[in-house]
Amino acid sequence: MIYLDNAASTPVHEQVFHEMIPFLQDQFGNPSSIHRYGRFAQRAIQNARKQIAHLINSEPNEILLTSGGTESNNTALFGLAHAAKGNHIVTSSIEHEAILEPCKKLEKEGFKITYIPVDNSGLVNSKDIEKSITPETCLVSIMFANNEVGTIQPIQEISKICHNKQIVFHTDAVQAVGKVKIDVKELGIDMLSISSHKINGPKGVGALYIKKGIEMIPFIFGGGQENGMRSGTENVASIVGFGKACQLAQENMKQNIFHLQNIRNNLIAKVMKEIPLVTLNGHSDQRIANNAHFTFLGVNGEDLIIKLDENGIAASTGSACSVRVQKESHVLKAMGFSHDQIAGSLRLTVGISNTDSEIEKTVEILKKVVKELRAFSPLKEKYGF
Repeated sequence: MIYLDNAASTPVHEQVFHEMIPFLQDQFGNPSSIHRYGRFAQRAIQNARKQIAHLINSEPNEILLTSGGTESNNTALFGLAHAAKGNHIVTSSIEHEAILEPCKKLEKEGFKITYIPVDNSGLVNSKDIEKSITPETCLVSIMFANNEVGTIQPIQEISKICHNKQIVFHTDAVQAVGKVKIDVKELGIDMLSISSHKINGPKGVGALYIKKGIEMIPFIFGGGQENGMRSGTENVASIVGFGKACQLAQENMKQNIFHLQNIRNNLIAKVMKEIPLVTLNGHSDQRIANNAHFTFLGVNGEDLIIKLDENGIAASTGSACSVRVQKESHVLKAMGFSHDQIAGSLRLTVGISNTDSEIEKTVEILKKVVKELRAFSPLKEKYGF
């Protein structure tokens, strides 16, 4: 198989796997225990916390360990909203469901949510955010890079607007971390969500950066782990793996980005040149290094994924988190796409282990599959293929 669904999940790096093994076998202690097994586990967690913090230039005590991006986003929204005096939150219309669903829940609790529109490249206008802010606004949450089309938002501009009005700014950076240099201090970010399995770490672990001084209310109670913000015995092996993945992402960032951009750009150039009636979606320049999102007119995206899978290529139409719910992409809808454009969408996301030869093979297979599907398409006459 050629794996081109790295936005959904990435393979665990070999060094990450080996770092985790001792904590799945001999070093099984509970980090809250005071004997040597417990102390060893606790030290390993604190080391991982430093590795995570270093990747985004935060302080280790500003890193809250979670079960992944969804929990980090939920913690950011509910934790801040329930601690704040205001009852208004600003977000965008193309956020991940891990932001949109909590927002719906908060609306039922009496909060007012403003959903900022995007242009046809998936970009928000920072002036729209500024206009939407009211005296009751307590939080602005705008994703760093979109999980479907890869568009990168003007994060620094948005953070300046928020800070000028003394409003907390959160960003879901799950897709961006490791593919964009992120310095939370330089960018003025107050809270930031990360997920391990998007950067070649294990699943089921992530982090929320919370700038020192921001008041939050926990919603998981128990033994008081994570300074009382997230009770429960820590997932030591996965946390260790997450830390190692962050270390590797930091050490290899320049070469990883260079590699991802090269093979991604090669993929885009070949698809656009060799397949008719195809468009590239998302921003042409402000795009994360590994994302290529296309629309093939006259083709059904679900059929395309099945045929690609049969031919040894793993791809997707969009977010894997809602794969069981067959519905049109809210991201592409917000970007103004027609039904035909949404139906024919395909997301190909490359990873650090992908090669140029895999891209060559992928384009050849894609050409063949698109031609086959278009031959039986009910839209054949409409688009003239």
